[in-house]
This record gives sequence, structure tokens and C-alpha cells, in this order.
Amino acid sequence: MIIDSHQHFWTYHPTTHAWIDSSMSAIARDFKPTDLEKVYEKTEIHGCVAVQASQTEQESIMLLHYAQQYDIIKGVVGWLDLCANDLKDKLEHYSQNDFFKGLRHIVQHEEDDFFMLRDDFQQGISQLKKFDLTYDILIYPKQFEAANELTQNFSDQYFVLDHLGKPQYNLPIDVHWAEQIERLADQPKVYCKLSGIFTEIQTKPWQIDQITPYLDHVVRCFGMDRLLFGSDWPVCLLASNFNDHLDLLKSYFSLSDQKDIEKVFSANCIHFYDL
Repeated sequence: MIIDSHQHFWTYHPTTHAWIDSSMSAIARDFKPTDLEKVYEKTEIHGCVAVQASQTEQESIMLLHYAQQYDIIKGVVGWLDLCANDLKDKLEHYSQNDFFKGLRHIVQHEEDDFFMLRDDFQQGISQLKKFDLTYDILIYPKQFEAANELTQNFSDQYFVLDHLGKPQYNLPIDVHWAEQIERLADQPKVYCKLSGIFTEIQTKPWQIDQITPYLDHVVRCFGMDRLLFGSDWPVCLLASNFNDHLDLLKSYFSLSDQKDIEKVFSANCIHFYDL
């Protein structure tokens, strides 16, 4: 059994999905649960966690509605304004829905690299643990300093780093990225998603040798207990097909202990998001 810890649905609109630029025309359309069901039919994937892709409360409502309708959706990571004065009321409302597992903010698009250290943002993060909610960290490497300080400030909060922190796979491992990963992994409640790999590779065709050193590093730092498989569908379609990413990770871990393989591909996700 495999659980996909990271994928998206959306009803495409150029304003709410402004991050989909002219180079991403392949995904500038609607993606629904019925589309993903067809993809999963050809795999061993049992279910997924639907993650927000636009910073609107309406999308969170849509994802929770989908979760009620489609068995493949085991949990939802939505978006709420973590800086808002009424956040507590919103959390009390949405946490009554068993599918509501956590929040994410698209920090990578914030001009301030230290956005996560704003007082109002940290006030929002401070309220998540009370409702047993997780937080997905979506950043570029330049924002690692803030991510590390945030996780240290809230050491009892569960965090997960999306997409390995988006390193540059077409270059030798950056010392800054490697050091920041080590620091982040020092926090025992911080996990890492093995997702979004192909879309960050700028050279095509990609080579396995570009990716292996990065996987080796996060495995050394986080161990097998805090790594989660995630497809990043449909964004992964920009660089490859769905099975390329799944097959890459299955091949990479093929010589690992079976229990460790189960952790990476399902058990860690189930534990982290309380599915």
C-alpha cells in the first residue's frame, strides 16, 4: 500500500493560480479527483493527501468537499490566513472536519525571506498544536534560515518540508542547502517530503546521478522515520509522467529493509497527518 502525501486539485483560474506562468501551459487547466483516480488505477497507491495550491479559503472548502466525496482523499492540507485576527475561530470551525489535517502558506512567493518570523505569522503557527494540525513548509533555499528559526521556536509543532526545500539538482550539492537540511532535521518533529523533484531539475533529460546525492543527504539527516513519498501531481507532469517519480523512489529504496520502505511510502504519512 502506498499513500501519496502531496498532490493538488484545482479549478484553474489565471488569477488565483498566478504561479502557473506561460511556461506551465500543460497544467493550466482543471484537475479533479476523477483525473487522479485514473492515474492511481495503474499503481499501488491507496490514497492521498490533497494540498492547497491557491491562497484562498474557498479552495480549502473545495478540497474538504472532495474528501467527503472521493475515497482516495484521506486528508486535506488547506490554507487559512495565519496572520488574521479571526484565525482561532476559523481553526475551531474547520478542525471539526476529520479530513482537515493541516495548513500551508506559499512562503516561497513572499518577497520577505523572513516572512515566517513575522509576529503575526508566528502567532498563527502557535495556535495549530491546540487543534492537532500540522504545517507544510514550502520555501526556496534562501528562506531556510527563517524555517529553521521557526521550527526551533515551536519545537512541539509538527512541520514537514515540501519538495526537499527545492535544491538545484542540476548543480553539485550546495553547502548552504546541505547545512540547512541538517539543522532542520535536528528538530525531531520536522519531516521531509520526497516530492517535486523532477520539476526542479532545469536540465533535460534528467539523470539519476543528479538526484541520488540529494536523496542520500536527506536520508542521512532525517532517517527513514521522517521521510514521506509525495508525487506533487499534477505539477510533476511539467517534467515527467506520474510513474517516473514513483519508479525513481521505488528503485532508490529497493534495497532497503521492507519495514523502512513501508514507512517512506505509507506509514510515515499516516502517522504525520493522523490519517
